[in-house]
Amino acid sequence: MGKKIISIDKFKFREDVGDPFLVRMHHLDYYPSGNGNIGVPASLLEGKKLGEDFDLTSDWKMYYGRDIPGFPAHPHRGFETVTVVLQGYVDHSDSNGATGRYGTGDVQWMTAGSGMQHAEMFPLVHDDKVNTMELFQIWLNLPGEGKFVAPSYKMLWAEDIPVVEEKDEAGNVARINIIAGTYKGIDSLDPNPDSWANDRENHVGIWTIQLEPSASFTLPSISPTLNRNLYYYQGDTIIIDNTNIKLNTSIKLAGDEEIKIINGNKDSYLLLLEGEPINEPVINHGPFVMNTQDEILQAYNDYRTTKFGGWPWDREDPVNPKSVGRFAKYDDDNIEIREEHIKK
Repeated sequence: MGKKIISIDKFKFREDVGDPFLVRMHHLDYYPSGNGNIGVPASLLEGKKLGEDFDLTSDWKMYYGRDIPGFPAHPHRGFETVTVVLQGYVDHSDSNGATGRYGTGDVQWMTAGSGMQHAEMFPLVHDDKVNTMELFQIWLNLPGEGKFVAPSYKMLWAEDIPVVEEKDEAGNVARINIIAGTYKGIDSLDPNPDSWANDRENHVGIWTIQLEPSASFTLPSISPTLNRNLYYYQGDTIIIDNTNIKLNTSIKLAGDEEIKIINGNKDSYLLLLEGEPINEPVINHGPFVMNTQDEILQAYNDYRTTKFGGWPWDREDPVNPKSVGRFAKYDDDNIEIREEHIKK
């Protein structure tokens, strides 16, 4: 490997990304047709380890769900979650009373800050076909001064996220979805105001990249301190710095080099995560990420005593009605509706 490629590893379900990010998860589940009530038919749940199903050899997992797949109410403090949905739908509910449903191409940006409970459920909205769910969840750290900011979330709707299309000399297209960051003068939508990504000098980039067969694309040189990670999750093969790289690969790249990516003979899909490091101590224990062990102990004590504002819903795994489309209802009662009904 040359100086452009720092390391090449196998792509995993969950991976440590490195400062300013924490971890990157990739969920791909081929859920069956729904039971008419957004859940999995009972006959198909036999043998599942309900309440903690992370069987990565299975075509689909229940995670912490018992009827509806997903993650019932759980707390966070001290960092942000960025959830990039590629296929399927997610139903969001939180301790501030906000709720919503987001789907293919949408991104939810949630700042846990001083503490928030939320639920992320994967409703099986189709009773007549497979309910494929694919998403990336990215944990982005908050600097010490932001660990106790007020929790909040916002939606970056698919139709609003900037897309840059480039054609090479042969007419092959590269498409770059700029979830965070800047590319060739095109800025992403604004992240949450307290995010490390909100200062564009921190060079936080979250992009999904699609390359048509034989297309090429060049990552710009940014800085020698930039941490840059590229995840190759769908396709066949690409070439970087004269190195053939196969599908399902995690690649750590230099931040101060122009890096050309040349695609093989199938469509390829990649996720880019990059940014300047925060350079502070990181103590991660369960759902909390702080700077010191004492702050972790405080987080657990605060959660025990306050429940971060409680849980305003009548169940731990709330979901929206099956026919409801993409929308967000925020804690100030502002409502964004992007799709009245689920498209069949």
